[in-house]
Amino acid sequence: MTTLVIVQARTGSRRLPRKVLLPLAGRPMLARQLERMQAATTAFDLVVATTSDPADDAIREICRTCDVDCASGHPTDLLDRHYHVARRAGAEVVVKVPSDCPLIDPGVIDRVLAHYQRHSGDFDFVSNLHPPTWPDGNDVEVLPFEVLETAWRESTRELDREHTTPFVWDQPDRFRIGNVRWETGLDLSTSHRFTVDYEEDHAFVAAIYDALWSPTRPVFRLHEILDLLAARPDLRELNEHYVGVNWYRHYLRELATIDASQTRLLAGEETPG
Repeated sequence: MTTLVIVQARTGSRRLPRKVLLPLAGRPMLARQLERMQAATTAFDLVVATTSDPADDAIREICRTCDVDCASGHPTDLLDRHYHVARRAGAEVVVKVPSDCPLIDPGVIDRVLAHYQRHSGDFDFVSNLHPPTWPDGNDVEVLPFEVLETAWRESTRELDREHTTPFVWDQPDRFRIGNVRWETGLDLSTSHRFTVDYEEDHAFVAAIYDALWSPTRPVFRLHEILDLLAARPDLRELNEHYVGVNWYRHYLRELATIDASQTRLLAGEETPG
């Protein structure tokens, strides 16, 4: 099977504009994330899906320097962007990884893809997010191209277009959903935040890179991050305000498989509906 891993990236993010360009150990965040993803051992093709906006020329330049393919598409319809990138590439299996996960562990990518490959034909969608167990920011979602095409053709909700895959995983009565739990038995999904949406998140991730990254060992692993945080609990305070917060909170009325226990509101926010 031809497996295509798509990293969605743009400079016009609402909460933290140009976040993929912010520095981590002397290079843009996107470059560091691609570096980590390329350390996975599973065979796949890798492409960054950005927009046609001239402001995203910086992303195209990062891809050029990283020797990673880059494709341009719809600025806000992520489902459309994924679909057209995958169709042009002739992908049989499509993998979604967001560009705000600069601490993603290559081994997590390998585990989710291995599970999908072992059970090929048994699932329409496999991820490590339903329910999540890894620290937030290790997101991997896998689906056959035909299922992505169905979602692209049929979905009408704004959240389905913006977030690419909810049309599939939010209909477990229609699609066969698989999940890969962390083999440790731990669940750090709502206690450890490794994703970048706010300045405090970048400060946290930058501190991790300052402590663990080196030219001779650029890809440090999840257990090293957790050991560092155990020794330096002050680092977790950098983005503690946002731990447990995710995009689900805006769509609790619309999502059939998500409830308020799976997200947290920011101070001053009200539950939708």
